[in-house]
Amino acid sequence: MRYEGAVIRPPSEADSLILQVTYGCSNSTCDFCGTYLGKPFKVRPHAEVVEDLRNLPERYKKECSRVFLADGDALVLPHKHLMELLALLHETFPGLERITSYANAQNLLKKTVEELRELRTHGLEMLYLGLESGDDETLAAIHKGVTVAQQIQACRKAHEAGLALSVTCILGLAGVERSLEHATATGRALSAIDPEYIGVLSLILTPGTPITGRVQRGELVLPDPLGMLHELREMIAATNVTHAVFRSNHASNYLPVAGTLPRDKERMLAALDAVLSHPDQARLRPESWRAL
Repeated sequence: MRYEGAVIRPPSEADSLILQVTYGCSNSTCDFCGTYLGKPFKVRPHAEVVEDLRNLPERYKKECSRVFLADGDALVLPHKHLMELLALLHETFPGLERITSYANAQNLLKKTVEELRELRTHGLEMLYLGLESGDDETLAAIHKGVTVAQQIQACRKAHEAGLALSVTCILGLAGVERSLEHATATGRALSAIDPEYIGVLSLILTPGTPITGRVQRGELVLPDPLGMLHELREMIAATNVTHAVFRSNHASNYLPVAGTLPRDKERMLAALDAVLSHPDQARLRPESWRAL
């Protein structure tokens, strides 16, 4: 299996075969993201993907049950191309149980519900989507390229097609000035999307990204660790979903918080309130231990 550049995957895809079908990100304007810096977007030649799959050891073909389509994101591919890819994956891996991919709202909105439903029928199970914020002013500031309404529309389209969603948000993106607006608006957006999984990260500045420049010039002041936790608390408080696995235990976060919403909402809020009320007793992750 050949790979080009850094290969990024969600933590939950640790046991999946990572198959690059694109290189880089089809929407590389987000000013906080250094994931694909210096990696221009392009679609990987289909013949090369086929060759890599054909050349896998037979033992691995029999054992592989999960495939994650990298980079960001496979849904930019034409529908016919995606359908051929899904068919090839099932042909290659007889025990295949799950196919997942990153997705962004722009590419989701370009697909019809019927196309997405056909992808679901042929094995695409879940999409990982970066909401980042439910606040339009924050989305504009980070050059996300979509509005909150468009993100919600895209996610509802995916749900209508039967696709599960894992949605991520980022603490600190709005700075101190719009911290509360970012937190509460993100909770409302998550409620409107009603995803199956919610992941929360805390902003880490990556050298070379525009947001790092804004911070260095004093144009954006980031919340301190307790400010990040206050955002998390208000985000959870404003989130009302049917059933979602909630995780903020990514290595970027200062405090791991986990549970299932709405069942564990009050417990998670109480845990955060305890830390915010007695910060001197809190055991937060040291800055040097945080990572992307």
